[in-house]
Formats: sequence, structure tokens, C-alpha cells
Amino acid sequence: MPKKVYKASWARIGNSSGYRLSGSFFKENPQFADVGGTVQVIDTDTILIRREVQEQIDQDEDELMLSLFLDFLTRQALSDDSEIEAYTESMSVEDDELMAGVVVGDH
Repeated sequence: MPKKVYKASWARIGNSSGYRLSGSFFKENPQFADVGGTVQVIDTDTILIRREVQEQIDQDEDELMLSLFLDFLTRQALSDDSEIEAYTESMSVEDDELMAGVVVGDH
């Protein structure tokens, strides 16, 4: 499978400098979004960027699946905000009425 090449442009980012990648890079490679990493100089015109692997500590499979699903829903909602509805006071009152008397936890 041929590797896709993405354009990177130098940018001033706060008090630092960095390379800016297009949004399509992160859309097509979500494993690189919202994580840190390291940069290694391979040659005078070549660098290697390696992402840090974040370990899921003490998280069972159900929690992990729920977390991934909620991340997916968030990305979907943000990509098409035409269906996002503001959470109103009347919705809150209705939710409170639905939850009245519900005990949460192992009691």
C-alpha cells in the first residue's frame, strides 16, 4: 500500500515553533491527534516523528469501549454541528423528573 504524503508548513505556535499539518492528516490518522511525541533528526533533510503511546491503566474492556465510543460520537458531532441542540433548562427539569427516586450505585 503506498504511503500518503502530507504537506507540513513551518509555523509560530505560541512561544515555540512547529510544523502545521492539514486537518485531513488527523482525520485520516486519528491515532496522532491529541497525543505528544518525540522528533528525531535522521538526516539533514529528514526527521522522524514518533507518537507517545498512552497506556490504559486499570481500565477494563467495557470502560475502554465506552470511552472510544464517546470519543467517536464527539468527533461526529463536531464534524456536523447542524444537529447539535442546546441543552435547555426545561430539558434539565424533565431529566430530573425522570431520574427522581433512582438510586445509583451498589446500595
